Amino acid sequence: MNAVAFFHAWRFTHFANEPGLHSPNPEQLSPGQKLWLLLTGIRNPKPQNGPKPSFPVKTVTIASPNGPLEAWYARTDSGQTRGTVALFHGYTSSKSHLTHEAGYFRRLGYNVLLVDQAGNGNSAGFRTTVGYREADDVAAAFRWLKDSTSKSSGSPSPRERGPGGGVILYGVSMGAVAILRAEAELGIRPTANILECPYGNMRQTAYNRFESMHVPGFPMADLLVFWGGVQNGFWAFGLNAEHYASQIHTPTLLLWGTADPRVTRAETDAIFAHLAGPKARHDFPSVGHEPYWHRYPADWEQQTRAFLSR
Repeated sequence: MNAVAFFHAWRFTHFANEPGLHSPNPEQLSPGQKLWLLLTGIRNPKPQNGPKPSFPVKTVTIASPNGPLEAWYARTDSGQTRGTVALFHGYTSSKSHLTHEAGYFRRLGYNVLLVDQAGNGNSAGFRTTVGYREADDVAAAFRWLKDSTSKSSGSPSPRERGPGGGVILYGVSMGAVAILRAEAELGIRPTANILECPYGNMRQTAYNRFESMHVPGFPMADLLVFWGGVQNGFWAFGLNAEHYASQIHTPTLLLWGTADPRVTRAETDAIFAHLAGPKARHDFPSVGHEPYWHRYPADWEQQTRAFLSR
């Protein structure tokens, strides 16, 4: 059982250097496909980027403890900027999946930075820790923006420029958890956060995946979390967004879909309750673990615009 868990944990946290499609989501599998997945592990090729955004971007490299990160940086078309939004994708994704969101933030008057987190897209490596080491990428991108702003304009740091400027952090799922850990444990202080569907903790996430396959989680979910942490050099049971939230005083908007099979209402409620600073929340009815603007474009825009206006 430990050998099977070790194998699955490795496949889950290490991308293959080969082309192909990722295994379908657990809730989309037939009974036969679920059995095959349990026997062989997931197909997990390194996520690749799609086309560049329709707006002009500059490709930049950001130094991170996890290796060089590739990012796209774009200034707003307006003469004045309200600040910068740095965007961080979810598990098995890349920066190109956030071009729609980035385009909307530009229309609101923000510069944008879309980041390939380590192991994904054109960034270095083939490993993911589903939010733990990705927090180093968030901190590196934040400090890159802070240094770039100071060098280019001699203006105050992003945190010091008041509510109309600074750096806004936007993260989806894994990216949202990475943001929370970067603030709680790595000392960054953004102006505001927008978090979509952050999971509560790694153990619960593993159990949720088993439940979505209608397979008992105990004891394999715990073994997966244990071995995944051992393989990647950290205590995975301590990867806990609910705990991180209690140390977050940054104004935060939390977004969640009520039909999400991978992030439960209880997890979302706990994160929101623990947030220590100004906070707002919005739930999107009947939406799963997917971009909310797909189903509710006007509502998603209104919620983000209203929060940023405050």
